[in-house]
Amino acid sequence: MKRPFLSLLLCLAALASPAQAKTPGEVEVGGTLREARMQGLTGPDRPLSAFRGKPLIINVWASWCGPCRAEMASIDRLARRYGGQFNVIGISTDDYTARADAFLKQAKTAFPHFIDNRLALENMLGADRIPLTVLVDAQGKVLAKYYGAKEWDSPEAIAVIGKVFGFRP
Repeated sequence: MKRPFLSLLLCLAALASPAQAKTPGEVEVGGTLREARMQGLTGPDRPLSAFRGKPLIINVWASWCGPCRAEMASIDRLARRYGGQFNVIGISTDDYTARADAFLKQAKTAFPHFIDNRLALENMLGADRIPLTVLVDAQGKVLAKYYGAKEWDSPEAIAVIGKVFGFRP
């Protein structure tokens, strides 16, 4: 009689404190992103390395994700205002290109977007939850990861970006 009760307690304890699972092949903060071929949504396919030489902000999103949709306008304003100092790209994790395309037609962003329906970038970036925004230096080193929706053109976010990239936007 005591064993089923103990088993139940152990199961409940495991559910109460879930382990932080890493995505397969995740590049953590401090690591360098590997080469990846990105399928273009708003332009041609490109290798990830095409964005080296300048700091990079990668935003991982999906059309069905409310917080992703909510923060997209602020990322677009950030890209339009500071695009000369760093690159901004979006990576959709949508399973269907048509859904991502429909959202982008509505959002009318100025930065390039790609789709990752094979999970290669999603896993490499550590996008086990979205939205995810990754700050990468000019050589491809991951400097910071931010989960959850943010107001990316707010003074606070701009200050954080400047501090992480080592310049004043």
